[in-house]
Amino acid sequence: MDSASYTERRSQIEAYFDRTAVDAWSRLTSDAPVGRIRATVRAGRDRMRATILEWLPVDLRGRRVLDAGCGTGALAVELARRGAEVVAVDLSPTLVGLAQERMMPGPMAGSVRFAVGDMLGTSLGRFDHVVAMDSLIHYRADDMVRAIGSLAQRTDRSLIFTFAPRTPALALMHAVGRCFPRGDRAPAIEPIAAGVIHRRIGDDSAVGSWRAARTQRIASGFYTSQAMEVLPA
Repeated sequence: MDSASYTERRSQIEAYFDRTAVDAWSRLTSDAPVGRIRATVRAGRDRMRATILEWLPVDLRGRRVLDAGCGTGALAVELARRGAEVVAVDLSPTLVGLAQERMMPGPMAGSVRFAVGDMLGTSLGRFDHVVAMDSLIHYRADDMVRAIGSLAQRTDRSLIFTFAPRTPALALMHAVGRCFPRGDRAPAIEPIAAGVIHRRIGDDSAVGSWRAARTQRIASGFYTSQAMEVLPA
């Protein structure tokens, strides 16, 4: 996608998750004890993952699924257990390496192929379903919608993504985050109202043939994210 702002933010995300936050992220996505705040984030992410899985077929045999921004691979593994041929891609080589280490040996109905790179890379191929859990929340609304359009052009059945809903609580947490030293900050989350997402998807030519379907907000302490499903019209 030819956007300077997308490229700049992508570089920031890669640097943050591959270096600054890798230890914290590794702990958060494991069974290791964490503090109260991170425990709410872990619980929220677990609920979001369960929601996304609920929206997908129980039997994914013969279907190709892209886990766009796979992190440490928990969602990719669940998809493969349902029989999907999963391509799990992330910007961070360190997180992809951790995901590969966490893969349990043994038979699996489907398969997982991990890759390091941009989730919008056309070399990844075409898919039946695409999931992008919390991997678009750091991009500006315009870039987010363009990314959704790019993914939709290579998706046949459904696309599920999450975004940061614009709420007073999330705005307050966003403001508090700005108080942390610059070197420790995550790339800023870009809150956006659900209605705005609906309108922009309808107005964007690349996603114009798709329609917004289900949506579900998950709020758990310091974790707030909203899932949205878009389907071919």
